[in-house]
Amino acid sequence: MTEPQTPAPPAGMSGAAGPLMRIVKNQKIAFLLAGGVNTALGTAWFIVWQLLIGERYGYHAAIVLGYLCNVLCAFAMYRYLVFRVRGHFLRDLLRFFVVNFGAFLANISLMTVAVSVFHFPPIPSQLVVTAVMAVVSFFGYRDFSFRRKSQDPTP
Repeated sequence: MTEPQTPAPPAGMSGAAGPLMRIVKNQKIAFLLAGGVNTALGTAWFIVWQLLIGERYGYHAAIVLGYLCNVLCAFAMYRYLVFRVRGHFLRDLLRFFVVNFGAFLANISLMTVAVSVFHFPPIPSQLVVTAVMAVVSFFGYRDFSFRRKSQDPTP
């Protein structure tokens, strides 16, 4: 009888499987679960800030504050719970911010169009924009932020 093998990490990633991977046995699903948690947290942060300061400072401030509250948590979840990559911490963090900040800029742009141009309410608009950005971000994180080349050893 052969032992079940852990599937290879996607997109050339390397490192031990993270704790979430050990539970769900599929790194793509683990990635999506962590992304779902981060998306929910980011959305919750937006709603909290919108309710606390939105009337006074507007939804843009709520987006910025929600982003700041959530981005490091998201990085830690992906890096330690899903992929468990080693080395290149600052490079991974920088790449993560590139993808994440790109999504953030797209979020503000899409929210501005939805709320200021089409006059949709901010909270439902953010829910729709978040769903779109989650799909786009998945590929950026998978293929760029935590990617390891096969010849790039992990210490």
